[in-house]
Amino acid sequence: MDRAMSVRTEIRDDGLAHVSLCRGAAGNAIDLETARALLDAARECERQDVRAVMLTGEGRSFCVGGDLREFSTLSGEALQQHLLAVTDALHEALRTFAAIDAPMVAAVQGAVAGAGIGLAAAADVTLAADDASFTAAYTGIGYSPDAGVSWFLPRLVGPKRALDLLLTNRRVPAAEAAAIGLVSRVVAAGRLAEEAARTAEALRRGPTAAFGATRRLVASGFTVDLGPHLDQEARALAAAAVSDTGREGVAAFLAKRTPEFLPLPPSP
Repeated sequence: MDRAMSVRTEIRDDGLAHVSLCRGAAGNAIDLETARALLDAARECERQDVRAVMLTGEGRSFCVGGDLREFSTLSGEALQQHLLAVTDALHEALRTFAAIDAPMVAAVQGAVAGAGIGLAAAADVTLAADDASFTAAYTGIGYSPDAGVSWFLPRLVGPKRALDLLLTNRRVPAAEAAAIGLVSRVVAAGRLAEEAARTAEALRRGPTAAFGATRRLVASGFTVDLGPHLDQEARALAAAAVSDTGREGVAAFLAKRTPEFLPLPPSP
């Protein structure tokens, strides 16, 4: 499949990127071309300095995980090399999205399984339709996790609950997913697109560099001791304070007005 047909990326002039999985008839299963298309999308967002990313999946389900139909056509060394190619592209896409300043909003509906959980968990704000359900699925077919699932789940829901989900593959409805911290909040299925767009637009208008610093601080907080982490916080805060957005934020607060964090238009 042509990469452009598996993932559609639209980047508006105002800095909002919409990345959509387009294999709705296949549950947006991730085959090699889709993984590579996601990497292309991430790199395009990186090149264009986007201000916010909205990730969606077309059709009834957000993403059912890897494309087992594609995988089943291979065996032995060929299958191993194929899976390494899929995960190399998918994982580099996740690393690229994590490294840019722009926050990501994911809107998920229907079945979310396997690598689909990794994509949903990688977002900074994950909105779930009330019809969404989550299943790890990996060990059910004799596989182990990819797409950062074994990294994200323990951090979001705790190691004991993560192992419960990964080993038993039990289905987690949207309400429980919100209760345990797997998603940010649940919205009515009919309002999912609207709420995701509203949230992404609010982030697009925000202080992008401060968002990036905040994302990195939260991510590193799980692996860095308190002392070094406090030093990182101090450096990040000092840099933010002297930036254009930092000065604008304080000025707006003191003037009791809404801050304007968007870049000024170029001079004529």
